[in-house]
Amino acid sequence: MPKKIVTCCMRQSVRTVLIFCCFLFALIRSNAQEDQSRPNIIFILADDLGMGDVSCFNKNGKINTPNIDNIAKNGILFTDAHSSAAVCTPTRYGFLTGRYNWRSKLKEGVLVQFDKPLIEEGRTNMASMLKSKGYQTAAIGKWHLGWNWTSKNGKPPVDNKDECNVDYSMKVTGGPTSIGFDYFFGMDAPNYPPYTYIENDKVQGTPSVFYPSQPYEDCRPGTGVEGWNLENIMPDLQQASVGYISKASSSGKPFFLYLPITAPHTPIAPEKSFLGSSGLNIYADFVKQVDNFVGSIQQSLKENHLTENTILVFASDNGCSPQADFKFLKNLGHDPNNGYRGHKADIFEGGHRVPLLVQWPNKIKKARTVSQTVSLNDFMATFASIVAYDLKDNEAEDSYNLLPVLLHPNFNFDIREATVHHSINGSFAIRKGDWKLIFAAGSGGWSFPTPGKAEEGLPPIQLYNLKKDPAEKINCYNQFPLIVKELTALMKKYIQEGRSTPGTPQKNDGEYPWKQLNFY
Repeated sequence: MPKKIVTCCMRQSVRTVLIFCCFLFALIRSNAQEDQSRPNIIFILADDLGMGDVSCFNKNGKINTPNIDNIAKNGILFTDAHSSAAVCTPTRYGFLTGRYNWRSKLKEGVLVQFDKPLIEEGRTNMASMLKSKGYQTAAIGKWHLGWNWTSKNGKPPVDNKDECNVDYSMKVTGGPTSIGFDYFFGMDAPNYPPYTYIENDKVQGTPSVFYPSQPYEDCRPGTGVEGWNLENIMPDLQQASVGYISKASSSGKPFFLYLPITAPHTPIAPEKSFLGSSGLNIYADFVKQVDNFVGSIQQSLKENHLTENTILVFASDNGCSPQADFKFLKNLGHDPNNGYRGHKADIFEGGHRVPLLVQWPNKIKKARTVSQTVSLNDFMATFASIVAYDLKDNEAEDSYNLLPVLLHPNFNFDIREATVHHSINGSFAIRKGDWKLIFAAGSGGWSFPTPGKAEEGLPPIQLYNLKKDPAEKINCYNQFPLIVKELTALMKKYIQEGRSTPGTPQKNDGEYPWKQLNFY
């Protein structure tokens, strides 16, 4: 081969190698930059906070929430956001799995003390997904999704005046650290025994004192640690949360911090410094403490230089509880559920329409309001998209990706085909566009007409146009039979296929069909 050609070929080879090396270097650098830019994620889930209790949602409200409002001033306010259900446990299941709660074995109600874990073994959830992508994961607050407790005599765990057969020296498995959280601090629920904290999988202190009652309403009798003080719960959770942020910031790894706080759920026990702070009642004082908690998280992010690259989400797990004393508050001009019918536990909007705010300074540059229908379930698919996790067909079956909504101010396409709602007694409703079809004669919960005699003589289904009738006063099911037919068929499809998103059909858990499917 001529020398000139050989030389030319050598030069070409060298050039190719150099180009490849440059490309490889650029790829490595790009991946490194991408790794550094992965956002931290903090999700604050208030408990029983009404949409009307947050001042940026309720201009006529009497509770000022400046710290929560600050998220709206720097991010996105969702006016049509919904929890998976109208009560605690099912909403938490839906958020963490991206799957409707009623697909689990829990078809109605909530878990109580010593109930077994609800999140199925091996099911991908928010924590396990983010952990697989290199995130530190932590949960601080109220778990309420079940544990595996060890009893002393092999019988089901019991903790009451007559018998306490729970072996509190043993590890408590099946909770947060069993499904993907690196760290947990909190309790099952503040109104359930044992009255003590759990850190990771160990009870902190030995519950040895029987509390027949607590100084606040809605606390079940049971054993706790000596000196247990309900007013200390929120400050303790606040301290643990701020401490975690500070520690996680120095690790060099992104973190996911799930903060299901215990307020303003019963027992309504604000720290003494907040008593009277609202000028309304003790419930409103507790809401003020929630706002203070949010402020402490914002301050911690600022002090640790994490604000810009942190997604901060604030929401509630369902509507406000009657324990807030609706009549008293309304006489003072404050409506916790912001004009919507019903409240916690109900299939009506007041049961499951919740405040939702998202801040992400690196990506969301201007405050805006979003009116399209979204669900707390949607954050599973959204965070999966952000961290480039490819969801499988048996993961997040009812979660829709909200990232286009977050990143593009002019995005006006509906993300969700439809949204399913669920009440405490397992009643269903399905929402598509302006139309909401309820497969029950009454509230399915605690407001009138309650399930049973109060529903006698009422139509078995309800249809409302929420655009014209947001208060759900005019049942127009007789006027729009085609709408009823369409939504009923869609509801059946979602149930039968085990999912509401595109993909291979999946199975629902538990017996099929269950009693609430009486519209079949």
